[in-house]
Amino acid sequence: MNPPVTPSVSVVITARDAAATIGDAVRSALAEPETAEVIVVDDASRDATTAAAETAAGGDGRLKLIRCAVNVGPAAARNRALEAATGAFVAVLDADDFLLPGRFARLLAVPGWDMVADNILFVAESASPAALPPLPPVTPALIDIDLTGFVRANRSARGAGRREWGFLKPVMRRDFLDGHGLRYDEALRLGEDYDLYVRMLQKGARFRVSAQVGYAARWRADSLSSRHRTADLGALHAAARAHLALPGLDAAARAALSAHEADLRQRFLLRDFLDRRARAGRAGAVLSALGRPATLVPVARGLLSDKLAARRPRPPSRIGRLLIEG
Repeated sequence: MNPPVTPSVSVVITARDAAATIGDAVRSALAEPETAEVIVVDDASRDATTAAAETAAGGDGRLKLIRCAVNVGPAAARNRALEAATGAFVAVLDADDFLLPGRFARLLAVPGWDMVADNILFVAESASPAALPPLPPVTPALIDIDLTGFVRANRSARGAGRREWGFLKPVMRRDFLDGHGLRYDEALRLGEDYDLYVRMLQKGARFRVSAQVGYAARWRADSLSSRHRTADLGALHAAARAHLALPGLDAAARAALSAHEADLRQRFLLRDFLDRRARAGRAGAVLSALGRPATLVPVARGLLSDKLAARRPRPPSRIGRLLIEG
């Protein structure tokens, strides 16, 4: 007889106006025997998100609800959940995603990690845990990710072979986060996962990733991560500059972080230029740019890149694809 499973994972779900999808997220998390608690932070929803979470839990006492009176954003909401968490491990689950059965048992069996993640299957908005597309074949493997490799895989420049490891949803050791005083940067509403993972890796976190699939992400072209407001890009660029000031960086990590910072700077300056053009017209935006000569080259590069991108074929749909292929 197998020994009983000790619940040890605190699942964190932050949600805003997610009544249509949060039920699958909550049910899939509570179905895992290793789940000690599911902490739902309702970030000032205007719909029945909280009620939908309670209905999905069906009276399961492991559901904990935190309600925000005003919208604080995903980073701040996750920090509230982290302060309430009691499990030895923390796993973030987006409110429109769900876990595949046996995920935590597989991940917790992986040796030697401070953060461990698995492959992500992208599914349609209408997909349910009971009706998934066939899983594409993947070679079983464990991937060890260091700081340099992680940053290089997340280069935002077009055509850079981006692997988007910032999408990964690792299980994290809570004692590592607490021991190093690490939390999400509440100034960020874009790239908050990437930022935390960079700072964890800089502190020496061992990051292992399994090619096995354990997480399903509903894909929407108009998702929050695809809408980049100027202020959000500015905050993410500021975080990228702060990464360059982290102590103990070797030459390879510094080079990777510098390239990433330059990419974000170009994106931010281009978005800022387009905002100015919308407010003041083309001539006004050009005059403003001329008053800041250091922005001219990044803006010109960004405009050219956008024009070239508009002529390329649309990328294939992610639906039914894996984050880590092969």
